[in-house]
Amino acid sequence: MPALNASATVAVIGAGAMGAGIAQVAAQAGHPVKLYDNRPGASAQAIDGIDRQLGRLVEKNKLTAEARAAIVARLQPVEAIEALADASLVIEAIVENLEVKRGLLRQLEDLCSADCILASNTSSLSITSLAAGLKHPGRVIGMHFFNPAPLMALVEIVSGLASDRALAEGLYETAKAWGKQPVHTKSTPGFIVNRVARPFYAESLRLLQEGAAGCATLDALMRDAGGFRMGAFELTDLIGHDVNYAVTCSVFDAYYGDFRFQPSLIQKELVDAGRLGRKSGHGFYSYAEGAERPQPVELSSDASVESCVVEGSLGVAEPLVQRLADAGVKVVRRDGSGVLRVGDAVIALSDGRLASQRSREDGMANLVLIDLALDYTKAIRLGIACAASTCEAARDQAVALLQRAGLKVSPLSDIPGLAVLRTVAMLANEGADAVLQGVGSAGDIDLAMRAGVNYPQGPLAWADAIGLPVVLRTLENLQAAYGEERYRPSLLLRRQVAEGRNFRD
Repeated sequence: MPALNASATVAVIGAGAMGAGIAQVAAQAGHPVKLYDNRPGASAQAIDGIDRQLGRLVEKNKLTAEARAAIVARLQPVEAIEALADASLVIEAIVENLEVKRGLLRQLEDLCSADCILASNTSSLSITSLAAGLKHPGRVIGMHFFNPAPLMALVEIVSGLASDRALAEGLYETAKAWGKQPVHTKSTPGFIVNRVARPFYAESLRLLQEGAAGCATLDALMRDAGGFRMGAFELTDLIGHDVNYAVTCSVFDAYYGDFRFQPSLIQKELVDAGRLGRKSGHGFYSYAEGAERPQPVELSSDASVESCVVEGSLGVAEPLVQRLADAGVKVVRRDGSGVLRVGDAVIALSDGRLASQRSREDGMANLVLIDLALDYTKAIRLGIACAASTCEAARDQAVALLQRAGLKVSPLSDIPGLAVLRTVAMLANEGADAVLQGVGSAGDIDLAMRAGVNYPQGPLAWADAIGLPVVLRTLENLQAAYGEERYRPSLLLRRQVAEGRNFRD
């Protein structure tokens, strides 16, 4: 089915921030749009707000005054739901309540023509459940936009058990015509983004709970080494802990208490205390006027380092060697097991084991583990963890070497998988399970995480770049360290490694 013709009327129900944003998107794409809300005057007020936002774009020379006027002219506030009878597509963006949405859909089924598509912007409710009981459940499809809808590229096209595939394809093409990046997904808890993103929050929360480092240090590592726009604590403060915690609980409950999605007691305590983040003035950080933002912990060393020895390949961290050479460090290469030696220190990329465990098992004295970086040529910070037996002088030599490469060095306690590596491994693992269960294709999952939550790389493509055997070994070591099913590797990951294939092959 092709995209809706631009002359087709689109109706949006719900004039809150999300509904108004969707209405703006459709109007900008050329559709006549009817905006309805059961609160008197709310639709007109929302359109006035859209007009003001477009006005700011005109002031910045990002939109012409003529285009602004044309967009606003296509937006019609309506005060009665009966006025939506001629719509070709109705998108509901009302309260996240199953029974309320079901009642609305039943009303629309009787009101609108038989070929009108009924779309829900739900972020968490089952499309299958929403459509159940309707005379024609195949016309109900999820069209999940991300906030703010005019700016965020991703739209999840969600098919329930009865959803008509041709209609889903039509909505996919419509979203593309509206300038969005759509993905197909199956109606399962969290769809793609809200499911696959859970480990991003969960691993940082666990590291904080276990005393690996403070919020500022963990956030800095995710930004400066991992390439994420925000760390988990900054981001949850922005989202609102009530919202983020509720989504986690919803996914956890929907998967019958699977510990991969276990909510955090730390976040629950913030919610219980009313520390909801920016909107309440306090979350992990204080947003009170004049409040000082805590700074990440950094190590420094005055040790003199002029040369290092690289034994074998450092794998994904290999670009660090060239960075050291470019900084004037003499690099000597010889065969070995993939470690970097400087003075008494042995530096290796984490494999998910505790530094002390790996030092003992592999016979490496003065072991210093480094964390994963998105791009070792551009990272500005790197996390390290030392074995209990590593002497201070060896640690200082390792820090000095990394400083020569222009890196800030932040310490973590001896924690399995450090910060970035374990987070990326868990994101990839969740993405792999989503592919295995038919929630979405590998390409759609990577696109969804880039376009929906601004990840620097899709988690499955990132895992391919690291090497799937490395990711699998990291997860197996995490599972062994914790003794928990939370870190169990996906069957698809095991299969891809066994077959010598990547996710994106």
